[in-house]
Amino acid sequence: MSSIKELSYPHQGCEEYVITAGERKLEYRILLSHPSGEAPPEGYPVIYALDGNAVFHTLAEAARLQTRKPHGFDPVVIVAIGYPSGEAFDMTRRCYDFTIPVLEQTLPKRPDGSNWPEHGGADSFLDVLQDEIMPLISSLFPVDGSRQALFGHSLGGLFVLHALFTRPELFTHYAAGSPSVWWGDYSVLAEQERFSADYPLRQLQRKLLITIGAKELDHMVEDAEKLPLLLEPLAEWGLQVNLAKFAEERHVSVLPAALSRLLKFALT
Repeated sequence: MSSIKELSYPHQGCEEYVITAGERKLEYRILLSHPSGEAPPEGYPVIYALDGNAVFHTLAEAARLQTRKPHGFDPVVIVAIGYPSGEAFDMTRRCYDFTIPVLEQTLPKRPDGSNWPEHGGADSFLDVLQDEIMPLISSLFPVDGSRQALFGHSLGGLFVLHALFTRPELFTHYAAGSPSVWWGDYSVLAEQERFSADYPLRQLQRKLLITIGAKELDHMVEDAEKLPLLLEPLAEWGLQVNLAKFAEERHVSVLPAALSRLLKFALT
């Protein structure tokens, strides 16, 4: 990692790191919410959340409330990964980091008619997670290697699927919110086919949560509902897949419900 800068953060129990990472030496904003209690003997579970500028406060507060004793979940480290722009959804950066390489002609026209930002950097971003961000967190907290979760929404949900299908050893819990399965004429489903053929040989126990708002675009809902069916044969080989469909919620309004369900999924 080329550089790390620790910054103060205006909320108790939270702090911010700015890192310069990866081959391109890009800047990332790492928002941390500290656990509210002592680490279990095996260490803290960790939840890594993409689009950190959008989700950090909601997720950190939900974790604070849901880990209260005596009936709460175990204390958890929340790691939200954002960008220096401070935008809730930095389309230029996330489009590169969260997507797999595809031909331009396989992408739909954007609503405003503009060209798609540079895309196809998902593997590079996975390297940043694996080689730089996760070791940083392990240097700051004792972590439980059996409870490491990754959450992403929309294009971030696509990235979570890509991570599961190509590096299932990296995390134990994968949570894909409203995943953009349509990206590049459903290129991620080719990865799913290879994953399904290979997974029985890996001897892994993994969990996948898919969340979707019932009032999102019809094809988004259909794609989310199709994924558990495609992956169902892997249940006997240790892959547990759950779908959470939230009534009355749309593509953005579903986020708070998905983040709350994420905690139960990652910490139960």
